[in-house]
Amino acid sequence: MADHTPTGPVELGAQMDYAEHDRTYKGFLGLAKYCSLFCAAILIAMAFGFFVGGFFSATVLFILIMAVGTLILR
Repeated sequence: MADHTPTGPVELGAQMDYAEHDRTYKGFLGLAKYCSLFCAAILIAMAFGFFVGGFFSATVLFILIMAVGTLILR
């Protein structure tokens, strides 16, 4: 059978840069949050434009949803 015991020195690696890790995590969460808002707003505006109004009313609704959503998500 194979011997899986370590034979070399144990490497601990570099110290973690926790500030950079937190900044990256917050950036990822912000990107995911606003991309989700964008997807929801575009789907709602497309459905509104198809069933109720036209292109211009759907565009106005999209801008309105994005503005209100951005204020709420801050």
